[in-house]
Order: sequence, then structure tokens, then C-alpha cells
Amino acid sequence: MGKRLILASLALAAALFLIGSWAQAQQPSQIRGVPGAVPPIENGAAIRQQTFDIVWRTVKEKHFDPAMGGVDWDQARETYAPRAAAVKSDRELYQLLQEMLGLLHQSHFNIIPPESLIPEDQIEPSSGGVGVDLRLTGGAAMITRVEPDSSASRGGLRPGFLIKQVGDKPVEEILAPFAKSAERAEIKNIYMTRRVLAAINGDPGVAVKIVYLDDKNQTRETSLTRERLKGELSPKFGNFPPQYTEFETKRIANNSGTSGYIGYIRFNIFTMPVIEKLKAAMTGFTDADGMIFDLRGNPGGIGAIAITIAGKICDKQGSLGTMKTRTGELKFVVFPQANPYAGPVAVLIDRLSASTSEVFSSGIQEMGRAVIVGERSAGAALPSFIQKLPTGALFQFAIADFKTPKGVLVEGRGVIPDVEVKYDRASLLTGRDAQLDAAVDQIRKSREKAPQKSRAVN
Repeated sequence: MGKRLILASLALAAALFLIGSWAQAQQPSQIRGVPGAVPPIENGAAIRQQTFDIVWRTVKEKHFDPAMGGVDWDQARETYAPRAAAVKSDRELYQLLQEMLGLLHQSHFNIIPPESLIPEDQIEPSSGGVGVDLRLTGGAAMITRVEPDSSASRGGLRPGFLIKQVGDKPVEEILAPFAKSAERAEIKNIYMTRRVLAAINGDPGVAVKIVYLDDKNQTRETSLTRERLKGELSPKFGNFPPQYTEFETKRIANNSGTSGYIGYIRFNIFTMPVIEKLKAAMTGFTDADGMIFDLRGNPGGIGAIAITIAGKICDKQGSLGTMKTRTGELKFVVFPQANPYAGPVAVLIDRLSASTSEVFSSGIQEMGRAVIVGERSAGAALPSFIQKLPTGALFQFAIADFKTPKGVLVEGRGVIPDVEVKYDRASLLTGRDAQLDAAVDQIRKSREKAPQKSRAVN
């Protein structure tokens, strides 16, 4: 059951990988900046037709809802098969297939082109970035995090600054292709955010022009040199491609009159390298006054990792929820591990938190084990498989629905935080993270109510 659970819980991360690296591949001058990019090999009409047939038939036979949510899938074939037969390139086919899959209006149905994939023998990231993360707000790309000693930091960029142009393209132009997208607003927001980041990132050593508004709303321009990403690549897991993985821990001083600290853990995706780092970090935080898991922007990954974390903070058996397939159910059962952490726990989420991030946060929220802080998550929580197509592309497709322990459907709804705190530009400009501050405040309030539960269970 464990292996089946892992394989059935691959997440939206692969789709976001597509948006990032394929967005760069669309620009010939930047194709070398795509991790593992190689000139795409065009297939013949027969191979493309076979690929179309596999995608359509797979959805028809394996979608968890035989009624497809009311979508006439047979009619979809009648509409798209002639168009697929007329395409002249693999790229056209992938765009057409994605359009057809969009009729389902569900997450985790994606075509991932082969040119966006990392070679199996590559062991470290080959693409570069400038060291920023951002969120779209009011039509602008607001910087929410700047890595210390990064190109962006040295170039004067700060959280709260608004990026208006990347290279010669205004942000509005970068986002324009999504204007008529039929995707849900939450999914479209994820894709658009990744598209802007993809425009910023590229070949290490190559400069990119950034036009932005500073803290006084004055227009500024800087040229930043992209630097090699500092994280690591996860190993390939089945057909789940290698993913760039970041992991960060730190101790936040508890300024409530004690000498204690709050343990902070942030990782950008649920991949295999994260497991041992998580275990080590949580063991190191055994004496912490509280623990915060920052899953903001985390698109998910391997579902079993959520169970691993839950087992390290829960002292009784429970469940993070249930996968419902066409033929049965499978529960995300949580088994307490030795000496689980018993202190207060907070989880940070936002509109870019998806899939396994949602499975974890919704499950422990309903189990009463953690307070959820931030913004409503993406509502993209369908467990999925990934298979290779005849053209060399990958096809990700959902094979189950997901409900929380109390029977709430997360897909399309998202996880609703216990304490809602939106990104606040004014706070960011002063060097504060209002969402993190709120999580720290919740930890302190929890300790005041139950100080005796501040250490690991022995």
C-alpha cells in the first residue's frame, strides 16, 4: 500500500516545471537555459496520432469520475481528432492536447514536452536565476522574497518592489497569452506567476534587465546577472522528472520573555531529498517552543512525504484524507513515529500552495494538530500518475479525487486558513513578513494556553 500511495500522489509540480522551463524554450535565444534542453526531435504524423489517441483514451478509461464532471469526452474526440491530424509539429500537438484537457477544468491534467525535461544523468541544476520570488497582485509582479547575497540583493531589489518589465517585455505582455485561458483563476494564477519567473530566469552568467517600482513608487531599472541555482536536483522517481529542490531551516527568536526559539522549515517542493533533511531538521528542533512549516509557493510533489511529516508531529493515529479512485479508496493514514514533536505547530500557505501541500495542511488542520496561516490555497489536490507518450512527452493525469478526513473536497475549493493574512506590500517594504509574523504569534498564543506541551513526547 505504501508504494501505491507514493506513486498515486505525484503532484502539480510537474506541470509547473512545464510552465517554467518550456516558457524559456519558446524563446530560441534562451533554449540553452532550459534544464537539459535539447533541440526537439519532430515525430511523424503517425506517432502524433498515436499520442493523441493514448491521451484521449487514458482519460476516458482512468478518470476517477466516469461522467467526467459532465464533460462529453466522446464529443471532445470528435472535435479535436481532426485538428490533431492536421498539426504540423509536436509543439502544435502538445498545445492542442493541453487545450482539450482544459475542458475538464481540473488540475493535474498536463502535457510536459520532452525539451523541458532534465536528462537522467544530470546531477545539479544547470539553469540560473537572480534570487527572487514573487506573487501577482493587482496586475503587478510583487517581489515577496529576495535571497541573501544573490544577484537581486546586490542589485538593490527588495521585498515589496513591483516588477513592471523583464528584458524588453512589460509584465502585462508576458501574461497576455493567459488572458483567454479557460483554466480556473487559481490555476491560471499559478501558471502566470511561473511564466514571469521563467522570463526572469535563464542561462547562468547572462544578464537580464529588470524595470521595477521601488518603495517610493519611482521607476527604476537594473541589469542583473543570472547565477546558477543553489539548490539540488531530486532524482528521477518513476516518470516524475527531476525537480529543483530548495530546503531552508532557521531558528526564530522567541521574544515573549523567554530564551527559547521557534523552529522554521521551508522547502519549495516535496521530493525525495527533502525526507532526510526534514527528519534531521525536526530532530534538531526537539526543544523548540514551536515549529513552523512554510509551504507558501510549494506546488506539491510526492504525497507520502506529507505522511512522514505528520507522523513526526502527531502522537496518535489519524488520517490526512482519502483518495477516491474509480474503483475504490485509499487513505493517507498517519502513524505516530517515535518521540513525535508535541509543541505547537503552524503551517504557512498561500495561493501557490497546491497538491501535497494541500493534503498535508488540510489533514493536520482537521486533526487539530496545527494552525494554518496565510491565504486560501490553490485548490489543486488531485492525485495523479505520469506516463511517457510515444513522442517523448510526459502525460500527467489525475486518477483520484481527494477529500479531507471530514469529507471536504479540496479540488476547486482550496484549504481555508484558520488565520487569514494576505501578502502586505507595506509590511514587505519595511522588511517584515506579515504572514510569518502571524504564524509566530499563533505559536506564542498556543504556548500561553498549553505551556506543558512544548517538548517532545518521551
